[in-house]
Amino acid sequence: MTSTASDSADFIIVGGGIAGLRAASALAPAGRVVILTKAESSESNTGYAQGGIAAAMGPGDSMDLHVADTLAAGAGLCDESAVRVLVNDGPRYVRELIEWGARFDRTASGALLFGLEAAHSVHRILHAGDATGREISRAMWERVVALSTVRVVNHALVTDVLVEGGVVAGIRYVEGEGVLRDLRAPRVLLATGGAGQVFGETTNPAVATGDGIALAYRAGARVADLEFVQFHPTALSLVGAPRFLISEALRGEGAKLVNSQGEAFMRRYDSAGDLAPRDVVARGIVREVEATGGPVFLTLQHLDPDRVRARFPTIAEMCRRAGIDIARDRIPVGPAAHYMMGGIDTDEWGRTSVAGLFAAGETACTGVHGANRLASNSLLEGLVFGARAGEAMQQSAAAAPLKADRVPVPAVAAIAPQPEALAAGGIRDLMWRAAGLFRTRERLAGAVARLDAACAAALLDVRERAGSDAAVWRQCNLATVALLVARAALRREESRGGHFRADFPARDDLHFRVHLVESQSPSPTLE
Repeated sequence: MTSTASDSADFIIVGGGIAGLRAASALAPAGRVVILTKAESSESNTGYAQGGIAAAMGPGDSMDLHVADTLAAGAGLCDESAVRVLVNDGPRYVRELIEWGARFDRTASGALLFGLEAAHSVHRILHAGDATGREISRAMWERVVALSTVRVVNHALVTDVLVEGGVVAGIRYVEGEGVLRDLRAPRVLLATGGAGQVFGETTNPAVATGDGIALAYRAGARVADLEFVQFHPTALSLVGAPRFLISEALRGEGAKLVNSQGEAFMRRYDSAGDLAPRDVVARGIVREVEATGGPVFLTLQHLDPDRVRARFPTIAEMCRRAGIDIARDRIPVGPAAHYMMGGIDTDEWGRTSVAGLFAAGETACTGVHGANRLASNSLLEGLVFGARAGEAMQQSAAAAPLKADRVPVPAVAAIAPQPEALAAGGIRDLMWRAAGLFRTRERLAGAVARLDAACAAALLDVRERAGSDAAVWRQCNLATVALLVARAALRREESRGGHFRADFPARDDLHFRVHLVESQSPSPTLE
């Protein structure tokens, strides 16, 4: 394999979302920073976040209330120390965003306007219309590109984290049309976002294929809680239209879920009704479809139409393109993979189990979300832990110790299965059927066997193509993350938060109130 190893930096950031950009801002005064993005710099999960960013800053709110709501949503598995870091640091960094030019909605008097979303006890969601992530991304990119020590490399797919003597030494990536390069640096931050594209139905953009998780795992880092996938209950469900997210903020403003007969139904499944936690609402929708044989809709017909269109212009426009007037028509909705609670196991400073390797944002797992993320805590997570990772990366390299509530699972036997190619579409379809909202041992075990073979085939393909084909690496990463998710779901024989086992429907605190972590010996960099 031919590669170029002449380029170097002080800090490398893989990903251009909120976590990576906040880290870059912290690191810029300390040295040369290179940000690598897989597509255009503006293409990230951050830009697709509609609802808002949660912060205990409004009237009647408090840090303790926000902590309590987060812990309740996490179904007994939140790391409380991480939650307190998130909640206590959050307002400071949100105010910083405002100072940097982020324009959040305000009242007529100029005060910040706080919305309500599911499982929040008070109004605490700051939003910029229904395109909050896009506005935050705009403000942060404008700040970062003005920093003279920051360089951005777009359309770069990272293939390996380089580890020498147990310490990070940089990354290897494919640039442009198959040009393979090495970039050396003693600190690397993975801020690559989520992995929704592992599933056949998702609200995530095409770039959300879990690359950071696959990179860290191949480098020998621990991954945790990958069985916990949040399926958003309300994505547009219309034949021929994209699975566009219909934000939870609509239900916060009074939108109602109804069945094909126009009946509100969610209180049959939870006393909180339409504003129950996302996993409960998602499964409630599926059960209602099965019970009635008809679709489920979101309706805003009882609300002021001018107010609806003004509050949700982006959603209104996307639905208009599909022939739906959100103020007057019922919107057909259904669940879709939305967010990974699990990821690369880190401490509260973004450190992983590999010295010099850091992770922040959705690709990381601090344990802050537990088994089910509280709405609008995701942008806050990227902001807070991106900033903290940026601080920690300026210190001496150290691996994160294994926390007391993390339980390593036995290493998988190193018996190479018979390779069996499985296309990306086949992986997504398999994961949606076997590791979607309702899981069983039989379906998961079958998926694990097929995905194990698909991973073997993908790695063989990488070797045969000398590791310089970005499409082959994308396939390899997708198969790796799918296998890790399915394997984690098969291990956890209980139901909790976003993980529901139809064959183990009860929560089992005696055996499973722990974070299960997996790792492997670092894979050799392909030469």
